[in-house]
Amino acid sequence: MPIEIKMPALSPTMEEGTLAKWLVKVGDKVSSGDIMAEIETDKATMEFEAVDEGTIVAITVPEGSEGVKVGAVIATLASDDEDAATSAPKAAAPAPKAEAAPALASAPAVAASPAPMAAAAKAADGDRVVASPLAKRIASQLGVDLGKVAGSGPNGRIVKADVEGAKGGAATPAPAVAAPAAAAAPAPDFGIPYEAEKLNNVRKTIARRLTEAKQTIPHIYLTVDVRLDALLKLRGELNKALEPQGVKLSVNDLMIKALAKALEIVPKCNVSFAGDELRKFTRSDISVAVAAPSGLITPIIVDAGAKSVSQISKEMSALAAKAREGKLQPHEYQGGTASLSNLGMFGIKQFDAVINPPQAMILAVGAGEQRPYVVDGALSVATVMSATGSFDHRAIDGADGAALMQAFKQLVELPLGLLA
Repeated sequence: MPIEIKMPALSPTMEEGTLAKWLVKVGDKVSSGDIMAEIETDKATMEFEAVDEGTIVAITVPEGSEGVKVGAVIATLASDDEDAATSAPKAAAPAPKAEAAPALASAPAVAASPAPMAAAAKAADGDRVVASPLAKRIASQLGVDLGKVAGSGPNGRIVKADVEGAKGGAATPAPAVAAPAAAAAPAPDFGIPYEAEKLNNVRKTIARRLTEAKQTIPHIYLTVDVRLDALLKLRGELNKALEPQGVKLSVNDLMIKALAKALEIVPKCNVSFAGDELRKFTRSDISVAVAAPSGLITPIIVDAGAKSVSQISKEMSALAAKAREGKLQPHEYQGGTASLSNLGMFGIKQFDAVINPPQAMILAVGAGEQRPYVVDGALSVATVMSATGSFDHRAIDGADGAALMQAFKQLVELPLGLLA
């Protein structure tokens, strides 16, 4: 019996995607674990692996197709013991590309809630978990119990993306945003010439999530001025010591460490508001805003408070490179307990960042600059940076947010504490 290959859910929030590129063609033989296609999700471009062995007898969704719904049949596979000619669908017309909505003509309809992922796959003859060999290998490496993983492959089979998503700990889709009361009127162009650029999936997700954050999260903003001279001196000394290892610390690496340590000092800020409960995290996972060609994405330094600054630097360099290439895996950007956004390299003095739900705080870091500064009662010149914390006031009281900002300031101004 021919096997239908369906559009997978490569992230918990994915409802549709773009089939960016086929890496196989009709007539090709594939084995479990082979990479068949590149799919653009709402977060990144990801590889889609085969879970069965056989011959491709039909490709029903051509590459470049946008708006392909999760669960839609995209190709057909004949197993090795079948006749490929008789297995091919008799009327396999390519799925047309989704038509673009007229630019700014109306507010988009609210997407239906994503279909629940299939329960963990069980074979009919017992309790054996059905998973691809690659998924099994990754699960073994990451310590993931396949019996608790929901499969998105054919017949509920567990694939690589399911394992990585389970490891990332973000299996619950974000709540849907309420439908707008009325359709937005088209924005007038006033006769000014312009070019309309269609939004990619990442930009659509950014727009939806930031709108949700500003509409549903009561933000409170707290700003401190931080003297950087001691931290810059320590950074220079550490970079000399780490030069033989090929490690060069950035100021941002040290900021990641300082925020993680501050969250350990003030655990009341390392939380998340979850309806009728407050989740108190026992680990500081810092999401770091990175500008990628497709839009902003936030790779995560897991357990940053427990890692050395050199380890943070190495991980951040690798994650930023993958983010710019659109190759981040779900467990590398899903989750996080707090975020850091640094625009200091652009000369931005101070800004207020939007909270990244379901997190409850984000730290916005500006540029270090020479300013008049009072030291020990005397006016002098110091290198000073403004840092602003945005806090979810449902989860974090102003006094606790102020305590976090105070702890962050102290760690940066007395930076040896970052090495403890």
